[in-house]
Amino acid sequence: MKINSEDFRVQEGDKVKLKKWPTLVKPVYQSKAQYQTLLAEHIEQLSALQQLQYAANSYAVLLIFQAMDAAGKDGAIKHVMSGINPQGCQVFSFKHPSAAELEHDFLWRTTQCLPERGRIGIFNRSYYEEVLIVRVHPEILRGEGLPGELLDEKTVWEERYRSIVDLENHLTRNGTRIIKFFLHLSKEEQRKRFLDRIDEPEKNWKFSLADITERKFWNDYMKAYEECLSATSTRNAPWYVVPADDKENARLIISRIILDTFKALKMHYPKTDAKRRQELQAIRKQLAK
Repeated sequence: MKINSEDFRVQEGDKVKLKKWPTLVKPVYQSKAQYQTLLAEHIEQLSALQQLQYAANSYAVLLIFQAMDAAGKDGAIKHVMSGINPQGCQVFSFKHPSAAELEHDFLWRTTQCLPERGRIGIFNRSYYEEVLIVRVHPEILRGEGLPGELLDEKTVWEERYRSIVDLENHLTRNGTRIIKFFLHLSKEEQRKRFLDRIDEPEKNWKFSLADITERKFWNDYMKAYEECLSATSTRNAPWYVVPADDKENARLIISRIILDTFKALKMHYPKTDAKRRQELQAIRKQLAK
């Protein structure tokens, strides 16, 4: 089975209903060994393309991962990006904002972490938390110190969506390509993974009571994600809804989408002009002595 990136892309203007998007699809691989082989092939290609990106120094690539707890964001990042030169890739995980960060606009703390040209930036959670968890828990919004007239829940989310889309369009115009992944996990699969975290001692550290508390808001989160994906998936910065009940399959889908995005960039190794060739030959003669 060949992976078609477009099967998972939210088209600009689509109204997303997550019940219509599968959390599990027919796997690309037929065995664990084949999965390892396919992933290794993707990683090798991605490593070569990232080296080209670094040398060309013209595009930055930003990968954004959002999901419910236990959907596999950390594992996807770890496995898919395992072959990337650490010098060309940075990962940022965004937790609850600090007091200093709350003194700024909601995009400030993530904007500081955007990737430079020639590099890949990965956001494990992102500014999208401000229209997801903050929407589900509006008390967080009220604690952000904004003027009262800006807290109208009839307009605040649409205004934040507009700020996000404006930012992403600006980044695109300045050479940053943005790929956004929503790892679509079923509530039942999350339950199973939470039980694994309790039953397997080496996974106990991953579990907290807060995870169960947030699970009670599942329907609210699904609604927030639907609104967010509908409002902010654009031609320049698309969302991809990745079926996440099968972790291995999700990693292959994610790596294929990243590869397809890289291959669409018009990147070339820097050309060596006559002056540079002459300089290199002079250096070569010195080294040959």
